[in-house]
Amino acid sequence: MTDITLCVTPKVRESMGQNQWKAFTGHLGTHFDVMDKVFPMEYAEREGIIFDVSRVGDGEVQISDIDLTLVKADMAVIFATGFIEKVGYGNPTYFKEHPTLSPELIDALLLRHISIIGVDCAGVRRGAEHPPMDQHCADHDVFIVENLCHLGDVLQGRPFARCHVHTYPMNFTGMTGLPCRVAVD
Repeated sequence: MTDITLCVTPKVRESMGQNQWKAFTGHLGTHFDVMDKVFPMEYAEREGIIFDVSRVGDGEVQISDIDLTLVKADMAVIFATGFIEKVGYGNPTYFKEHPTLSPELIDALLLRHISIIGVDCAGVRRGAEHPPMDQHCADHDVFIVENLCHLGDVLQGRPFARCHVHTYPMNFTGMTGLPCRVAVD
């Protein structure tokens, strides 16, 4: 089993700088953006797939960058951009210049009735587009987990890897984010 959760240390917390307010709403380290929804416990264990999309750099991941036929209902679909290892967690570059998933790709995933979208960066969209897209996904019972790491350890140079995804969110209520632990095997 590989832990793909960012380890939160005092140094990581301090590196958040002006983004420290996020920690008080559940958005520190690896977490789900739940947008005040209840995370279903049946989502705690899912079949999953990790796609290597690192060739996109800090651009936008398109439908053509993955094999969408591999994505099935109820899956956790994780995108390995390599960004968290490249720039480190918590600095302004990390929050403002990370890769994104195209709205078309996100909608294609929603149409496949997946459960979870995972990314190794600060979100599936940047800036003002971030919260509305998180809400759009949550309204379709799809939760986004951000700030994953060690995805290359699972991929081992392959373009994708099938896995079992285990997610263990905190039992918070009234929050937009839920800190969690994520492991794959």
